[in-house]
Amino acid sequence: MDLPPIAPRHALAAKAPGARTDAQARAAAEAFEAAFLSEMLKTAGVNAMPSGFGGGAGEEAFASLLTDEYAKSMAARGGIGLAERVYQILKSR
Repeated sequence: MDLPPIAPRHALAAKAPGARTDAQARAAAEAFEAAFLSEMLKTAGVNAMPSGFGGGAGEEAFASLLTDEYAKSMAARGGIGLAERVYQILKSR
């Protein structure tokens, strides 16, 4: 049975899964803002169809996916500024 060589502790710290780069922190902040915006859009009823039109299983299945894509698009274009604030906090830690 072959075992991998033992790496020094400082070598493992550089590759620790908790260590984030700036790009990863920005992506995480943008994903957080997109999730927040998605919930806000769902609460506001952005994809709610009038009762006399549409409906059905297909609409119910895909309405939340469309709302999520709206939120991702909004966050990618600057959103409400939440991602930038979260990014600054992640970067400072």
